[in-house]
Amino acid sequence: MPQLLLFNKPFGVLSQFTGDVPEATLSHFIRTPGFYAAGRLDKDSEGLLLLTDDGQLQAQIADPKYKQEKTYWVQVEGKVTNDALTQLRRGVILKDGKTLPAAVQVIDEPDLWPRNPPIRERRNIPTTWLELIIREGKNRQVRRMTAAVGNPTLRLVRGAIGQWSVKDLLPGESKLVSVPFASAKF
Repeated sequence: MPQLLLFNKPFGVLSQFTGDVPEATLSHFIRTPGFYAAGRLDKDSEGLLLLTDDGQLQAQIADPKYKQEKTYWVQVEGKVTNDALTQLRRGVILKDGKTLPAAVQVIDEPDLWPRNPPIRERRNIPTTWLELIIREGKNRQVRRMTAAVGNPTLRLVRGAIGQWSVKDLLPGESKLVSVPFASAKF
């Protein structure tokens, strides 16, 4: 039976097992052999990263053709306008093409762990939290989408991938779950 390791990737950690010293990598946190990341999360992003010991499951999670929903909590600079929300919901044109439409809403600040280091704060510029759900995974997509509508990302936390969530995991913590083949199909 395939297994998944749900890992809450801390800010500043590379989504790979090797890297240049002194950068933190997955090897600083994951000691279980035979597990490989199913997808990536940028060094300056936090939250759920899935690792698996099964190549077929890894492909199904990471491959965009399966259109697995990824839920992000995004703290952006400034007030988000209705026009910006509409643009995100319709798809945003980026240098590498138009994104698929996103499900997006303004939310209250989620109950998250403190980020280390904290985000930069500017007294005269407010911030807004968004919940953004996408079904694709272009490089730094969420950051580029929010910047394209005039609200640069300050903090980005992936809360869920499909049915799996970062809930109850602090940064650096992981949880091993078994995935029956029937529920591994997307």
